[in-house]
Amino acid sequence: MLTTMTETRSIRRGCLALNASYEPLVLLPVQRAVRLVLDGRAELVEAHGTRVIRSAGREVPVPAVIRLVRFVYVPRRMRRGVTNTILFARDGYTCAYCGRHRSALRSREFLTRDHVLPQSRFAPRAEANTWDNCVAACSTCNNRKADRTPAEAGMPLRLVPAEPHFVHLEWSVRRLTSLQRKYVVQFFGADVADAL
Repeated sequence: MLTTMTETRSIRRGCLALNASYEPLVLLPVQRAVRLVLDGRAELVEAHGTRVIRSAGREVPVPAVIRLVRFVYVPRRMRRGVTNTILFARDGYTCAYCGRHRSALRSREFLTRDHVLPQSRFAPRAEANTWDNCVAACSTCNNRKADRTPAEAGMPLRLVPAEPHFVHLEWSVRRLTSLQRKYVVQFFGADVADAL
């Protein structure tokens, strides 16, 4: 069976798993999605083109979107720790101080995590890692600000740091196919999907 490059790329991106209510939950590896379908814990909603996975006794289309048979409760405010991947995506891969995008940084510069109120001012330093105290900053601005607040350093923030919407926590760094994106738009709306 011939496979197009588009089909191969979309299979590598994985399978979108929907809750029983059709709420997009997570991107799964295709193998895991097939296992859920074969075990009867999920049903196939959309397939990746005409590709199939064969075993000795069964043939299953390669899933692009599956729906869980039983509803899984997902809290609206997912308290996730701050990770650089999601932090940089939240801030648009742009320095919160100088406004340069990561593509405009010089060869020895890179994006870093900056603490608006420095870590040294927290009893356990780990308490400084909150969504409203962390911003993306280029290495030059982060070094220049050093162990000071933006006001003390004379470096005003270009954004107000805040915890991202729970949808962005899950989907901001994911690459959905247009078929999978359709389900995110149906459940959460085009404005949420466009912000991903």
